[in-house]
Amino acid sequence: MSADNVRRPRAVLQTALADLASLRATSRWVDTGTLRLHVLDYGGNKPPMVMLPGITSPAITLDFVASELLDLVRPIVVDMRGRGLSDSAESYSLKDYVDDTRAVIDSLHLESPLLFGHSMGARVAGLAASLDAEKLAGTILVDPPMTSGPGRGPYPVTLHDFEDQLVAARRGLDPADMARTWPTWPQRELGLRARWLSSCADEAIARTHEGFEGDDFFDFWPGVPEPTVLIYGADSPMASGQSIEEATLSNPKARFVKVPGAGHMVLWDAPERALSALRSVLTDWDTK
Repeated sequence: MSADNVRRPRAVLQTALADLASLRATSRWVDTGTLRLHVLDYGGNKPPMVMLPGITSPAITLDFVASELLDLVRPIVVDMRGRGLSDSAESYSLKDYVDDTRAVIDSLHLESPLLFGHSMGARVAGLAASLDAEKLAGTILVDPPMTSGPGRGPYPVTLHDFEDQLVAARRGLDPADMARTWPTWPQRELGLRARWLSSCADEAIARTHEGFEGDDFFDFWPGVPEPTVLIYGADSPMASGQSIEEATLSNPKARFVKVPGAGHMVLWDAPERALSALRSVLTDWDTK
């Protein structure tokens, strides 16, 4: 990434801020000691579930998931450092994201929360669970990048592609623009992504992409305790048949759920099937 791209300021659009008014969630702030994190807290008296989004997904982009789970959990969706309304940072390592997750849990006094993560967030959730098992009730990892890492090959989306997305977002995007890349997504989700993508810091994306190729999911996956469920897209390049086989063998107590017709963006690609699978997992845990 060029120096100009690293220095390019983030932009939170006025139209994006207006989206917050329509949510059932309350904005809350967590001070980690080095930065402030913004989270969307959906409230209620159900078990808390901390939700960690992916590399270019601010918290609001998971609203369509969180709002469908209010009868089962209290969703708390994190704007990961360098995204949404959370502060930018000097470092974006996997361990940094785990420390931020701990800060959210401790600051909001969450007792035995579930931990949910998609893509980057799934890697964070997995490492956090392997380190802090006694503090968590369980984990749900949605399509963690498994095919990239040392000796495994590059991440399927290039950094240049991410850079182009950020540049386009800062020039201005609309749902029709987003639909050219994701033609099957719901219209609302295309609009939210179009308005909020510019809030992602270039450095956050570059360093996280670097981590996708420098960190190995399988270094910590065998240490993720039960109950844990790995949900993956049937057509995802980040969760190949070979990687699912390896994940099954290296953590035999984990449960695996395949979502037909979905790629890496599982919940967006096949929302009805993915949400049904997620609700089934949560309902099953609630009845045990």
